[in-house]
Amino acid sequence: MSESPLNEYIPASGVTMFTTSWCGYCRNLKRMMETEGIDYREVNIEETPGTPEIVESFNNGNQTVPTLVFPDGSAATNPRIDEVRARLQN
Repeated sequence: MSESPLNEYIPASGVTMFTTSWCGYCRNLKRMMETEGIDYREVNIEETPGTPEIVESFNNGNQTVPTLVFPDGSAATNPRIDEVRARLQN
């Protein structure tokens, strides 16, 4: 059985942040995470094959961004910075 494509995007620490080039919410959240010192890997779903499907799997078939994947494999769509901070502390 082959590994899930998601496994490549589950971070050891910090978050993986799925974005698009035009997303204002993504830019805002990136800025807040940088201010908070939260490590993230940005993956643009318009440029990285297979990633729109990963985002859709977390969002009922929608390509909603920002979608963040945490080290435990869970995800959050357009979370507030306090939610990101709290989930990383657990």
